Amino acid sequence: MESVTPIKRNKTLQSFSREHHHGLLLCWKIKTGFKKNISADRIKKYTDWFWKEHLQPHFEAEEKYLFPLLGSQHEQIIKAVADHLRLEQLFSDQKDIEKSLTAIAGELETHIRFEERILFNEIERTAGEADLARAMEAHNTAEFCDDWEDQFWLTGNSL
Repeated sequence: MESVTPIKRNKTLQSFSREHHHGLLLCWKIKTGFKKNISADRIKKYTDWFWKEHLQPHFEAEEKYLFPLLGSQHEQIIKAVADHLRLEQLFSDQKDIEKSLTAIAGELETHIRFEERILFNEIERTAGEADLARAMEAHNTAEFCDDWEDQFWLTGNSL
């Protein structure tokens, strides 16, 4: 198995990267829930909460503080914003919940990998330290709290 060397992230972007880690855990939780035959409705309750409490504010912070560092016409920013819009649609879909959750797990993971491996590297390369510092300062992050009572990804089908 090929080992992956972690990216040495600029300190100013580390809080965004930590939030990405929690997003990747969301993807894992969705996949694990389906492997354990958890109902899509149960998983959806958690993903709705996660979207509102964590992911939507994260997207807003990226779009407000980080993306302007490259400009709205930069091809990677255009892609990132399009990804955000697509993910927002998937989270709000109420028609085919299982299909949407499966798409969220795949597309969110792909999006996070893109931001971590490509977009953030471009931001670090292009933006000045002062701009990065201002973005970090403006991005107030609270300690991540995942106090969701129904930990279906650990407990299985107990509810």
